[in-house]
Amino acid sequence: MARPRIVIVGAGFAGHQAARTLSRTARGRARITLVNPTDYFLYAPLLPEVATGVLEPRRIAVPLAGSLPGVELVLGQARRVDVKGRQVSVTDPEGREHELGYDRLILSVGSVNKLLPVPGITEHAHGFRGLPEALYLRDHITRQLELADTAEDPAERAARSTFVVVGAGYTGTEVAAHGVLYTADLARRLPRLRREEPPRWLLLDVAERVLPELDPRLSRTAANVLTDRGVRLRLGTSVAEATADGVRLTDGSSVPTRSLIWCVGVRPDPLVDELGLPTERGRLLVDEHLAVPGCPGVFACGDAAAVPDPNRPGEYTPMTAQHAVRQGRLAARNVAASCGQGAMRPYRHRELGFAVDLGGPDAAADPLHIPLAGAAAKAVTRGYHLASLPSNRARVAADWLLGALVPRQTVQLGLVRGSVVPLENTSPETPVLPRSPGDG
Repeated sequence: MARPRIVIVGAGFAGHQAARTLSRTARGRARITLVNPTDYFLYAPLLPEVATGVLEPRRIAVPLAGSLPGVELVLGQARRVDVKGRQVSVTDPEGREHELGYDRLILSVGSVNKLLPVPGITEHAHGFRGLPEALYLRDHITRQLELADTAEDPAERAARSTFVVVGAGYTGTEVAAHGVLYTADLARRLPRLRREEPPRWLLLDVAERVLPELDPRLSRTAANVLTDRGVRLRLGTSVAEATADGVRLTDGSSVPTRSLIWCVGVRPDPLVDELGLPTERGRLLVDEHLAVPGCPGVFACGDAAAVPDPNRPGEYTPMTAQHAVRQGRLAARNVAASCGQGAMRPYRHRELGFAVDLGGPDAAADPLHIPLAGAAAKAVTRGYHLASLPSNRARVAADWLLGALVPRQTVQLGLVRGSVVPLENTSPETPVLPRSPGDG
């Protein structure tokens, strides 16, 4: 009998874990195909350390070809899924479109930047979802301070030295915590800025505390670290309008700045809506086995799927990496079971706690719901990341060790040409960067 073809769409946390599991358990029994726009799995929790020069970018980019034996990689973006005809339409990096047939399908397309109807956001805000955006942001921050150092106008110098982060969840909190250390380090090396006030960072959120989704004790730890470093917390506040010269806030005040960093959150990939299937807040509804009702052979997991939460009846699991990894593993096992290998299992999980890296010696963590701060939390956080990384552990640990012994490099890589990469044109899957002066 012909081997069934299993197609996995998306190599984020859920898709990569599904592919790894099938590579180990179904290799030789099935033809496994992974569709992804890039040839790597991105370990996104360490993006703030890439953006601030702590880690080299390839440390958190795990090659798909080398880490998934027996899995065929198809580079491209899935544009349409025909669940009746069992076909996936894929556009490759050069714009050519072709069809992939499947017997079983795992949809793990992940999420994209969450945009709000705020004037000027798509034109003037920097997203923070992928490697290109992290590298671009590092260049942008470095350039702004170097230009500020040579600016004769005090107002221009202040605007270029001001950085506004919108969203005080995981990403925004970590970006602000790492970013203020990076700019303080760089400013000390610039002759004019070293004699003035340190660069200013603002963290905005409509919530009343940072990390509103976590235990209040972790929120207090993070808030204390941020305020001790000089980050201004503007809670209960967001952006009403963005321009090239600054932002107007919902409380009526204005902040002159050239740097607006958008970390408001994520939404499921638009491919989910195009399926025409039942959704919950943009996420594809699935049953307890991660199967899509009414679509034989189709499973979904990760940010793209609304998975019933057995610990909270009537609710769905949040969009976190912990859930995505577990769901990817279960989706692979249930797909194998649907092909006659093993039995279907429902989704179950036990919360292990959370970890937030705040840069330098600081972190906030609650492993097994035991709140930690300072060095203990830092050790837990870095240990968790090393354990979760599929590869490159030694290189990441080496970068951390070097970072503790030698100063970080604060140079531009030549990615910045214009003033901004429009937020609407960027995502972790399909990055669009401005051409650098050397591109001809």
